[in-house]
Order: sequence, then C-alpha cells, then structure tokens
Amino acid sequence: MAIKQTAGRDILGNFAPKFAELNDDILFGQVWSRDDKLSLRDRSIITVTALMAQGLTDSSFQYHLISAKNNGITKTEIAEILTHAAFYAGWSKAWAAFNMAKEIWKEYEEIDEKTIHANSMIFPIGQPNDAFAKYFIGQSYLAPLSTEQIGVYNVTFEPGCRNNWHIHNAKSGGGQILICVSGQGYYQEWGKEIQKLNVGDVINIPVGVKHWHGATSNNWFSHIAIEVPGEDISNEWLEPVDDATYQNKL
Repeated sequence: MAIKQTAGRDILGNFAPKFAELNDDILFGQVWSRDDKLSLRDRSIITVTALMAQGLTDSSFQYHLISAKNNGITKTEIAEILTHAAFYAGWSKAWAAFNMAKEIWKEYEEIDEKTIHANSMIFPIGQPNDAFAKYFIGQSYLAPLSTEQIGVYNVTFEPGCRNNWHIHNAKSGGGQILICVSGQGYYQEWGKEIQKLNVGDVINIPVGVKHWHGATSNNWFSHIAIEVPGEDISNEWLEPVDDATYQNKL
C-alpha cells in the first residue's frame, strides 16, 4: 500500500519545493511503500534504530516513533529494540530515545496486551478455547466467523502459546489454510525448519502432514483458519510441542 505523505509540501513546499517533492513522493511514496521488500513494521525498526544512532531526538524521531507504534510495534518490543541498540549506538542516546518513547507508548501502560492485540485487527478474539485446551500449551481463543458453508475461525494465541503436533486427515479433499491477521507466530511441519509468520502470510496445510503452529514467545498472534471441504474429515491430535522444539526457532 502506497503511503500518502504531505509533510514536505506542507512545511517546505514554498521554500524548498524539490526537497518537499523528494520527501513526499520518493522517500515515503516509493521507498517506504515497497512493502513487497520489507513490511512497514520492519522499516520502522530500521528507521528508529538509525535515527537513535545519530542521537536525533527531534520531531522527525518523534514522528517515526509514532509511526512505529502505528505499524504494530508494542511497548515491550520498542523497549527491547532501544535496549539492544544502546550497546551499539550509545547509552546516552538510548536514554534520550527512551524519554521520548515512554511518552508515546504511555497509553500502553494503561491497556493490557490482549486489548492492544484485539484492537490491532478487524476480527474478534472470541472466547477462551476451552473445548480444545488440552491440545494447547498456553491460552488460546476461538472466534467462529462462519460455520455454514465452510468452517472459518479466527484463532488467537497468547505469547508462547502453541497447539500440539497434529494431522488433518480426509478420504478426499480436506486440509487447512491459515491466513495471518495480527502479531507474529510460528509454523512447522515435521522434519522441516520452523517458519516465522507475519501479517499477510498464508500457509496451505495438506492432508496427512504432521505440523503445529502458534505465537512467538513475545507476541500475541492471530490467524484465520479455513477448513478445506472434503470427505471423512478428522483431526488427529498428537504430542505437545516441547520447549526444546519450540525454542529452536528463527
């Protein structure tokens, strides 16, 4: 999605029209809009870190901190980003950056992480997934979105939550499609490396493939689960995903 930016023209349009054009149309209209290369969230992390390294705590740094929050970076994550960068950029620069970030994320101190996650997507979190709790490590939530033609559910995982290894079985057809809608998660098929999942990722799970999915250790995660129609469909729930497997992540 292209970013519409007018700050350059609003502030410098008369004084430096070419600079304003480059700022609005090239930097934001093209570079920041290349979401096929990096997500807005990733670009925010890079930009905040680069500006902090220069010791900038002016209005541009404030703008990019606000953008980072709007692009899904939580209070916990910005604190970790600035802490990590402090060892490379400088301790005093981190202090200055924290003073500004603390004000921008101040409202997060009054809202729990579950509410923040719920507000980040258009689909409801739903209710605690009690009926399937024995097949999960940690708390999950389930919101049925459609049950008439095919099953469509929004499944939400608290940080560290994941379901057991399992297999979708069917005589014909069957399987499952996952569409990631908020947060960050993991998906793994038996014998393969763990995949990190971000908003917009789509996973097609064939019949007969042993796999698991869930949230990262620091982030809430929600995906839409679509049940592919088929004959004699069933889920075969298997052993839990142990900590050694889960922690061997990207």
